[in-house]
Amino acid sequence: MTEREWPEEGELVVCTVTNVKDFVAFVTLDEYDNHEGLIPIAEVARGWIKHIRDFVREGQKVVCKVLHVNTSRGHIDLSLKDVNDHQRKEKIHEWKNEQKATKWIGFIAESSGVSEEFLKSRFYQDYGALFPVFEDILIDEAATLKKLDLEEPVAKALVNIANENVKLPKVTISGTLILTSNKPDGVNVIRRALRSAQPNVEDVEIELFYVGAPKYRVKVTAPDYKSAEKTINKVANAAIGVMERAEGEGSFVRKQRTGKN
Repeated sequence: MTEREWPEEGELVVCTVTNVKDFVAFVTLDEYDNHEGLIPIAEVARGWIKHIRDFVREGQKVVCKVLHVNTSRGHIDLSLKDVNDHQRKEKIHEWKNEQKATKWIGFIAESSGVSEEFLKSRFYQDYGALFPVFEDILIDEAATLKKLDLEEPVAKALVNIANENVKLPKVTISGTLILTSNKPDGVNVIRRALRSAQPNVEDVEIELFYVGAPKYRVKVTAPDYKSAEKTINKVANAAIGVMERAEGEGSFVRKQRTGKN
């Protein structure tokens, strides 16, 4: 469910196929109180379709793009072909998270004595969704609770549920250190530089790989990009500092973000 009764044009929605005819598939919108929508055969798949049931079947969960909404007549036109695999996976992931969050809100309401409707309304007001609230509790508990301005029993229950159930995704970024020294003890200088490039940072994993002289790959895994970027810059600056103080040379080349785990 969402805070709105009807979807907006262009929105991606999770649907359940309820009836498949020769030239149309009927679905219910899982997030919108099971309002009925339809997918014309021309919007089921790209190219010529001989049998519509080769693409959709009753009971199937599908992600559709909303083409048109007529609230007065209760009509929702949808497209299945306009949703790519990445969009489908992301939407299903988001939908499942919202289902989890809805269940957790029930636990908070039961333990704190407030209504589920109040909590949903409060979360939607500040976030437009439910699951991000629980993520933000783990990222910055104090700031999130201040923003929500909840009574103490509710805030305590929210924190407990978030800590017990939510695992933050991690991100990985990488780059290449280029370290050179013409000194007789240049090898030892580089070793010192690499040791300095492994600071102890809470919740962050730092890995160094020998690529081939004078290149060393740095890989940083952290809860978020901000922490990852801060750490990888700290790693690079520490190593380069050691090299320069020993009259050697050091540089760092950042690679593109490698994504979320």
